[in-house]
Amino acid sequence: MMPVLVSHPLCPYVQRAAIVLAEKGVAYERRDIDLAVKPDWFLAVSPLGKTPVLLTGGAAVFESAVICEYLDETHAPRLHPSDALLRAQQRSWMEFGSALLNAIGAFYNAVDEQALAACAADIHRRFQQVEAALGDGPFFMGGQFGMVDAVFGPVFRYLDVFDGIADFGMLEGLPRTAAWRTALAARPSVRQAVSADYPELLRAFLRKRGTALSQRMTR
Repeated sequence: MMPVLVSHPLCPYVQRAAIVLAEKGVAYERRDIDLAVKPDWFLAVSPLGKTPVLLTGGAAVFESAVICEYLDETHAPRLHPSDALLRAQQRSWMEFGSALLNAIGAFYNAVDEQALAACAADIHRRFQQVEAALGDGPFFMGGQFGMVDAVFGPVFRYLDVFDGIADFGMLEGLPRTAAWRTALAARPSVRQAVSADYPELLRAFLRKRGTALSQRMTR
């Protein structure tokens, strides 16, 4: 039976799993749910009440990092390096990507312009750390697309929408990170991880929040 990826259209963690599935060439069904009205069947397979969930082999696997690791262990090609230390480093940067998503959440939830600017500066500082870790590219570990790339594809997708609102300087003076962003945007697995209407869905989500960012969008 074809695996099912239980998802939400705006969830960046769902995108990670979708990217890895695409990189592995795994055919699957995508089933979107409304997280504001969670169906009983979803709560039965997702103890944390979050997406994504992968339904496969008659079982449920939840949490994006666990799903990605499971897929990497069971389907070729491997996205983690074979060297144990490099693999551990890659997992560390995956966690860094999750922390960066939290910083992005703080940015779009900032209540006033001062907080918005502080959050933008924090994101830029975090990307400076990324810049220092990047090599010659085009991907995080060099020429081979890996798990860190799957994590950061959804991160940069937020910036695509933010850039349409204002120049927040999140990648200012960071040429390697900007080049990595461009390489990921061109990757079919990253492009296809969301629906064509994702940018408008995200803009609608941001406009409704009543935050400093949404106020900029409605001026």
